[in-house]
Amino acid sequence: MSGEIIIQKQQELGVLGFAGLPGIISSAGERASFRFVEFFTANIRNWNTRVSYGRAVREFCEWCEDRGLRLEALNPIIVSGYVELLDRERGYSKPSVKQHLAAIRMLFDYLVTGGVLPMNPAGSVRGPKYSIKRGKTPVLSAEEARQLLDSIETDTIIGLRDRALIGVMVYSFSRVSAAVSMRIEDYFQGGKRWKFRFLEKGGKYNEVFAHHNAEAYLDAYLDAAGIWEEKKAPLFRTIDRTLQLSDRQLHRTDALRMVKRRALAAGLPASTCNHTFRATGITTYLKNGGRVEVAQQIAGHESARTTGLYDRRDDEVSLDEVERIVI
Repeated sequence: MSGEIIIQKQQELGVLGFAGLPGIISSAGERASFRFVEFFTANIRNWNTRVSYGRAVREFCEWCEDRGLRLEALNPIIVSGYVELLDRERGYSKPSVKQHLAAIRMLFDYLVTGGVLPMNPAGSVRGPKYSIKRGKTPVLSAEEARQLLDSIETDTIIGLRDRALIGVMVYSFSRVSAAVSMRIEDYFQGGKRWKFRFLEKGGKYNEVFAHHNAEAYLDAYLDAAGIWEEKKAPLFRTIDRTLQLSDRQLHRTDALRMVKRRALAAGLPASTCNHTFRATGITTYLKNGGRVEVAQQIAGHESARTTGLYDRRDDEVSLDEVERIVI
């Protein structure tokens, strides 16, 4: 049975883009191969992190193999040379370079603690300096957000679903991944009001009171769908060929396509995306006298600095000041 599980886990690497184990890993022996598979399938629990780290490690392993490098021969100079290549020649953005280095460093840490390597060859390597004080996520004004919500038809199950999903994201500051992964039981009554329960990064749950508008949108969707009693089933689902709800959970990429389509139909910027509603909700809340620490709690952020990246109140002030240059 254990052998079947290991084979299954190795097959999962194929989903991450690996055509079997990288040669630099398999040639280092059985222990290295086991720790490599274990790193991606047991150590990293978040699927999105698995995918991004898998891509980074795969590219690094291919680069090493093209140069005939062996795992035990790697050192900080070699790894730093690869980081320079990403930064200067391949044109990767600085955040992408830092993510690639983080993935490589984390893998080698795992190999070191597993007794495969004596030291981490990426441990002393530093990535490019990069700091951001203002987020780049496109933000809608409160009027534009209302324009979008009002533009969605409510005489179809698709329209009711789309309006409910956007409403949940904008009124609860939720990430799209947390919203689309909700089960029907994650919309529940807490005292006199209803609540949303989101599974956040790190496996933590965050409960947020439902805004009355989001509550109305979600009630209308659930009433029309007739799925109130399917507590363990996905809340937001795909649409089948007969234009009825399926049993499958809506994926965040499906949500993005929907948001792009709805924004275009409402005459809003093409840059509008899933994350727009998180930033829009936080900015609107703060403009109306809300406190950053409360916004942080609602959004489920670990740091108030992260919440601050979504605060775009100064954008309008800056524009007003620029327009004072009357020439």
